[in-house]
Amino acid sequence: MRKVLLYSSITLFFLLIINSTATSTQFITNSKLKQVKNKYGDRAQKRVELWDKMLQKNQNEKILYKLKNVNDFFNKIKYKTDPRHWRKKDYWATPFEFMGTGAGDCEDFAIAKYFSLRKLGIPEEKLRITYVIYQKRNSKYDQAHMVLTYYHKPGATPIVLDNINKKLKLASKRKDLKPIYSFNASGLWQAKNKGSVKMGRNNLKAWKSLMSRI
Repeated sequence: MRKVLLYSSITLFFLLIINSTATSTQFITNSKLKQVKNKYGDRAQKRVELWDKMLQKNQNEKILYKLKNVNDFFNKIKYKTDPRHWRKKDYWATPFEFMGTGAGDCEDFAIAKYFSLRKLGIPEEKLRITYVIYQKRNSKYDQAHMVLTYYHKPGATPIVLDNINKKLKLASKRKDLKPIYSFNASGLWQAKNKGSVKMGRNNLKAWKSLMSRI
């Protein structure tokens, strides 16, 4: 009888330890987390759990801290071009594909930051993924690039979240970036000398493909 009680006590003890150390996620379901683990492995699962933990921690932070912490989190992920990473000329990864594989290029950084900030309650109209020309210093060649921009109010100078220059900066301070167009889930804008002009709905093929996978 004593052995049975002892065995039951030990079993209960270990169950309590397991439950107390298990990761409690809020922004991802257990089934989705299991899918990530099965497809990409344990390290991918850990990255997603850390992402969820970061979002939980920033739910009640001020806007600037949300921007900074989301930007910092994703900028730790490895940069890799689409031809090397996906064996495709151009591929827009979902946030889970990006975190799952642990690498991506500029649009993957911008897209993951966009959806993370949306989960933190930042309105869609304040966020745009912006296609720019990056004018690299001491280089004869310009580079196509994507960043995320945050607008405090309509017409305001946006804050740039970038994976090249990792510090948050106003767009007016980023003389190395020349905006071409921007978009979010509901619209597409063409950049002008001052501000931008809405061109209509977002009908970008790559965006539609991304959303179908999300």
